[in-house]
Amino acid sequence: MPKPVVPEEKRRRRRPTKSGTVLSEALIVETALRLLREHGSAGLTARRLGLALDADPSTLYRYFRGMDDLTLAIGDALIGQALKGWRRTGEWRADLKEVGLRIHAAYVSHPQAALLTTNRVTGRANELAADEAVLDVLRTAGFPLPETVRIYHAFIDQTLAFAALDAASLALPSASQRADEEMWRSTYARLPRTSHPRIAEAAPLLATRMVTSAYPTALEMLLDSAEARLEAVTD
Repeated sequence: MPKPVVPEEKRRRRRPTKSGTVLSEALIVETALRLLREHGSAGLTARRLGLALDADPSTLYRYFRGMDDLTLAIGDALIGQALKGWRRTGEWRADLKEVGLRIHAAYVSHPQAALLTTNRVTGRANELAADEAVLDVLRTAGFPLPETVRIYHAFIDQTLAFAALDAASLALPSASQRADEEMWRSTYARLPRTSHPRIAEAAPLLATRMVTSAYPTALEMLLDSAEARLEAVTD
């Protein structure tokens, strides 16, 4: 059976570690994010966390039911970072665009963590707050419930899919990143018009655009579609 998780208020009453650190769920998540950034997913173990926190690895299980539970907390923390400071303006399109860009940016700022968490459903407070906010923005704008759910589904999945794609590129070794980017100039730009006419004519633009994220463009396209649907149902 999974070990019981000690309530937060009881954890804070526990004695500090040998180095004087008072453990908390937030501190463990913050440390886990650092280990992921420095060592990748293979470096995130209870043993490494214990060493980094100057605590016995078993102590972590007072805060999390296991490493998978910690993974969910990391994903929720990234969503929390995205929501921090976000305020609704009352303009549904602007509000969705802002929250989408914030979520995408939060994940790609921690590529290794994004690779672990973008496909997970945490059920935790920040994820629930984000879902409630997106659904409420759409319903308040006047979208019928079926359209709200349809757009919400596309919006969330598109945001997380691009976050995972872009994080995977950023998580590559620097040499591999440079090689991928150079491919658009060294190979695509040199293809002859006789065999690849469309690539040849687009090569200069491809070399510029394909090394950046397409998420902002895809988000605008999704919002254009949503706006058209709203006009159709309110006419």
